[in-house]
Amino acid sequence: MSKASAPGAKGKKKGATFTIDCAKPVEDKIMDIASLEKFLQERIKVGGKAGALGDSVTVTREKSKITVTSDSNFSKKVSQVLD
Repeated sequence: MSKASAPGAKGKKKGATFTIDCAKPVEDKIMDIASLEKFLQERIKVGGKAGALGDSVTVTREKSKITVTSDSNFSKKVSQVLD
């Protein structure tokens, strides 16, 4: 997979995007996707404080997928948990 940069995109911060596909656990009624979204919003730390996502991190839900997007890079520990 290659990353293409748009013209004039120089100087922008490089961020990270993680997509969590929960289709099978939701279909099997093992978990509730809304509770996972709430858990991630409460537990992801920004600036050493949990739950203070601000504008730098967004957690969105679409059907059975949760997307976590960051304007800056995640720490290695967080990215391992989300992968």
